[in-house]
Amino acid sequence: MIITIIIAAVLVVIDQVSKHLIVQNIPLGDSVTVIPGLLNFTYSQNDGMAFGIGSESFRWVFIAVTIVVCLFLLFLLTKQEFKTRTYCLATAFIVGGGVGNLIDRIANGYVVDFLALSFFPPICNFADYCVTAGTILLIVFIVFFYGKNVKKSESSEINM
Repeated sequence: MIITIIIAAVLVVIDQVSKHLIVQNIPLGDSVTVIPGLLNFTYSQNDGMAFGIGSESFRWVFIAVTIVVCLFLLFLLTKQEFKTRTYCLATAFIVGGGVGNLIDRIANGYVVDFLALSFFPPICNFADYCVTAGTILLIVFIVFFYGKNVKKSESSEINM
């Protein structure tokens, strides 16, 4: 569990530093081309969820749900059947991303978004991609490992 928390903390730091750099260097609504035709940094403020779903009126619901989900995922790490590298990494990414956006919601009432990919219309942030990657890993864990005899190489007793 310790390694999982360390990974999550590193992801939170990366998320918060990247958002701080955007806020300090790009005016709200402006865009800077990073990789032409592929990636722009476009500073926006999102008071909803992913893709702008919801609004300020749901702020405390988003905060409560984020806290409950993060605590539940961490609690499951105490159960033997969840002590696998895949689950630990999935949890680290989901918790890291969730906490990164949670900090924004509590401090500002909105989440700083800035990653604008040309092939993916919504503007997101590092935390959003962490949650997405963690969710994909969680699905992989559920489909391929949960409830099955996990191979010794997948089992992890290294306190992730």
